[in-house]
Amino acid sequence: MVTFTVATSFQIEADSAEEAALLVYRELSRGAVPLVYQVADGKNPVTELSLDRDEAEEYAVTDHTADPGNW
Repeated sequence: MVTFTVATSFQIEADSAEEAALLVYRELSRGAVPLVYQVADGKNPVTELSLDRDEAEEYAVTDHTADPGNW
């Protein structure tokens, strides 16, 4: 398996870096999950991916540990 670094970004107006981080935390814990991510594997340039919400929701509720391909 390959190790990936996955990030998403928000534009937040705040009085400090800590407040900005707390506002993002609040958004992630209460709001809709972001659909745009920047993904890097350390070898290739960063790729920006936009997910389809319906497909992402379906993937999120599926138990992928039961897939024999993962053994």
